[in-house]
Amino acid sequence: MLSLFSCSGQSDSGDSVESRYAELRQQMVEQQISRRDVTDEAVLTAMRRVPRHVFVPEKYRREAYRDGPLPIGHDQTISQPYIVAVMTELLRLDSSSKVLEIGTGSGYQAAILAEISDSVYTIEIIEALAVGADSLLDSLGYTAVQVRAGDGYRGWPEKAPFDAIIVTAAPPRIPEPLVDQLKIGGRMVVPVGDFSQDLILITKKEEGVIKQSIFPVRFVPMTGEVQEKR
Repeated sequence: MLSLFSCSGQSDSGDSVESRYAELRQQMVEQQISRRDVTDEAVLTAMRRVPRHVFVPEKYRREAYRDGPLPIGHDQTISQPYIVAVMTELLRLDSSSKVLEIGTGSGYQAAILAEISDSVYTIEIIEALAVGADSLLDSLGYTAVQVRAGDGYRGWPEKAPFDAIIVTAAPPRIPEPLVDQLKIGGRMVVPVGDFSQDLILITKKEEGVIKQSIFPVRFVPMTGEVQEKR
């Protein structure tokens, strides 16, 4: 269990507070992620580096490194750290990977991706979240992340094909336009279902796609055109 600190002390310097947050990130990785068999060192390093607390509303910052999701407004959440790590590891990224994210939210997952890959594209259907995430990512130096406000169902065709696609909201079924935008050999991870959801890994091969169920999950629903395709 993480040992959280009080933010009420007026004598703490900014450096001291950031140092404590860094300690919490280290605890988060050791206690919540490494112990659950996430082994990709690039993913673990990214989780240690990205300041998760700045991606949540200020009133939740003391809880930012706990083992669970948190509200970010607009009925959306920032995912549990372990889920972020697992989904990122499943993509098997390196610096040359071109990645598409559907569901920018706060921008936290995009920042994790950008710690590993030099080419990240992300789409958010809620314009206020897209604008906020874009501004925050720029302020943190993640200038290589391109953010688009819009419906992610049809992906980002002009930037396709992608080596990896990650979907951070649950469609009722796999969006075929996203599968079409994967390179051969590319991987997509997506939570699929309504009330009952499974995290699905899709690997695109010359002869078709391979679908693998990873484990049950619970994400906010994907909205927009995908709901019209039911």
